[in-house]
Amino acid sequence: MVEMKKTLIFIPSPWIGHLNSALEFAKLLINTDNHLSITLLNIKHPGTPFSGSYIRSVLASQPQIQIIDLPEVKPPQNQPATASSLWNFMEGIKPHVKSTLQNILSSYLNSHSNTVVGLVLDFLCAPMVDVGKDLGIPSYLFNPSNAGFLILLLHLQKLQIEDLLRYSDPEMCVPGFPSPVPSSVMPGPFYTRDEEGVVGCCNFAKKFTETKGIIINTLSELERYAIDALTDAQTPPIYAVGPLINHKCHPNPNLEQAQHDLIMKWLDEQPDSSVVFLCFGSRGSFDPSQTREIALGLQHSGVRFLWALRSPPTNDNEEKTLPEGFLEWMELEGRGMLCGSWAPQVDVLAHRAIGGFVSHCGWNSILESLWFGVPILTWPIYAEQQLNAFRMVREWGLAVELRVDYREGSALVMAEEIEKGLKHFMERDSMVYKKVQEMKEMARKAVLSGGSSFISVRRLIDDMISS
Repeated sequence: MVEMKKTLIFIPSPWIGHLNSALEFAKLLINTDNHLSITLLNIKHPGTPFSGSYIRSVLASQPQIQIIDLPEVKPPQNQPATASSLWNFMEGIKPHVKSTLQNILSSYLNSHSNTVVGLVLDFLCAPMVDVGKDLGIPSYLFNPSNAGFLILLLHLQKLQIEDLLRYSDPEMCVPGFPSPVPSSVMPGPFYTRDEEGVVGCCNFAKKFTETKGIIINTLSELERYAIDALTDAQTPPIYAVGPLINHKCHPNPNLEQAQHDLIMKWLDEQPDSSVVFLCFGSRGSFDPSQTREIALGLQHSGVRFLWALRSPPTNDNEEKTLPEGFLEWMELEGRGMLCGSWAPQVDVLAHRAIGGFVSHCGWNSILESLWFGVPILTWPIYAEQQLNAFRMVREWGLAVELRVDYREGSALVMAEEIEKGLKHFMERDSMVYKKVQEMKEMARKAVLSGGSSFISVRRLIDDMISS
């Protein structure tokens, strides 16, 4: 008799920051329960041309995970990537998702060896909840960010759009936050009072509560306050399953092994905990004026640094981006190294030479820094990063503040402020460093057998299979 497989349909969003944790979660599920199989529907988007090849490279050794490419649906040209445009893009994909799922269900009906027990949807794919309802398949939301961001969206979508657009108080009291949230760290649409963006965010959030469960890439030891606030009659069950970290590869298909080895060789030559790593994510970049201020701040601070800089300049075009003579000084002093826009971040943070991380405070980067016990100097840029930076500094005491409310279009952060921040940061704030080391131990225990995230994953699988 053929043993019946329980199949989950994963629909991740194609953006690399979301894909990372979704793929790690898929691998975690099949490694936890061999009765599970996973079919992943790959969404094609012009802005993420390498997502398909990245998915296949990560899952190459996972035969229990099948990948199906969805037909490409091109978004309108020259339309900015707002919450509303993303909502419309996902709405356009729904017919293809439904057709693909119907084909899967038909094949399983004939084979009698598989049954679909649920959809696992990235929160940007929340409109697919409707497809699940039409086909009688329960949906589970996968949130690659944190519980605080989730609860903020759920809280805001309950308010009147008109009130949100007129809101002028400097702070807002939000359930799950121990202190009021400054308006300056609200996600972009709520900060700028962009009506279209606010409506888009609220549309997504309304779908969250129509799922059978919400899976979060976090650990309860870090976000106990927010998770407790989410445990109510209105919110689906919460499963904290993180941190989900890919230790074996990085999401840049173009990073040559030679460049990787060069970076690691340079780090091998540096003293322990002496290097500050600057990296601002897949979309994080600065204009030439801000880049020059960062370079001057690094030069004057005297700290050793590894800087993931988009389109690193050469001696031929240095003056367009960096202060005059910076590359020559860097080579002469041997205290710094520039690498491309993507560094092998996990390998770098794991290296003994790294003593600090100047970060955009994307959630994946935060979890990786905590996993390796590397303190963060906060420099958020977009999305929910300002909220993350605020919580890291003010709520948890796990980071040192350079800025918590910087965002694209902000005034320049001058070299003097950067220099001062770097010097203070690398002197090691003893309280922050101690808390980061404590959270490192908690994060590693959470995913071990008997740990909080391990138990949460097992409970989720049981709930899915028994549904």
